[in-house]
Amino acid sequence: MRHRTRKHTKDRSTRVTVLVALTANLVIAVAKAVGGLIAHSPALLSEAAHSVADSLNEIFLLAALRRSRRPADRRHPFGYGKERFFWSLLAAVGIFVMGGCFSFFQGVEALRHGAQETFSGYVAGLIVLGVALLAEGLSLLRAVRQAGRQGGVGGLRDPALRTVVAEDGTAVIGVVLALAGMALHMVTGQAVWEASASLAIGALLVHVAYRLGREARDQLIGEAAEPELSGRIRCLLRAQPEIDSVEALFTMKMGLDSLLVAARIDLTPGLDSERVEEVAVRIKRSIARTVPEADRIFLDVTDRPAEEAARESPAATGERGGA
Repeated sequence: MRHRTRKHTKDRSTRVTVLVALTANLVIAVAKAVGGLIAHSPALLSEAAHSVADSLNEIFLLAALRRSRRPADRRHPFGYGKERFFWSLLAAVGIFVMGGCFSFFQGVEALRHGAQETFSGYVAGLIVLGVALLAEGLSLLRAVRQAGRQGGVGGLRDPALRTVVAEDGTAVIGVVLALAGMALHMVTGQAVWEASASLAIGALLVHVAYRLGREARDQLIGEAAEPELSGRIRCLLRAQPEIDSVEALFTMKMGLDSLLVAARIDLTPGLDSERVEEVAVRIKRSIARTVPEADRIFLDVTDRPAEEAARESPAATGERGGA
């Protein structure tokens, strides 16, 4: 129950963080788009596309937070925890397509045709970018603080929070690049500086989208628990007096705070079926206490003298002991 309460508290904090980022990006996207059209700035328009992509991605993340909390049912007996990974993958695709590709397009167009900007256009663009830098920085600060409260780097296991941190961090760097490009264009009169800034923003977004997409892919196809956590489970199993050997141990993340554990164990000789059942229940309860996120635990008992009886025991296979 305590583990479930902590999970809901984290979800609420992450939801607020995503909403803050969404609000900031919507306002900034409009401002960048208007400023980019007035100033005819490819770098500013690239940043507008970046903010639009981030806004859509935050909507994806809100959907992930809501849908991943649904309880298990007959069609999805392991729950909906992986919804979080799926929507995070869509967010990565959105960053790549809407942000990266549009930025590359703007950069190439600026190199081909140049960019004519007035002094008032420069001023409007720089003001918009300054406000955007402040808003994006505040949103990033909140996301980083939440990650710190949830365990620093370990807090970024949450794909929604990880995506917000990546988006806001990329947005801050992108705004700095756009500011530099506009300033150099204004000083030198050469549009190549803004075009280069737009291309650099595109390259940055493609890189971030690739990293986020790769992590979401790994989690979707079935990522194992961290080696340290798997080692703890293996040590716990080996410490049981009734276990002769641990033949195999498999783990898979089913969600942010949901872990499947499956172990094939060889029991010491001479245990009858009733004793095998008691041992299996006790072991599963021990794992559940040691690793609270392990909410699906399966034991394949291979006690040689009583192998068939052990396999027929309801405690030898099944879910978390005592649940």
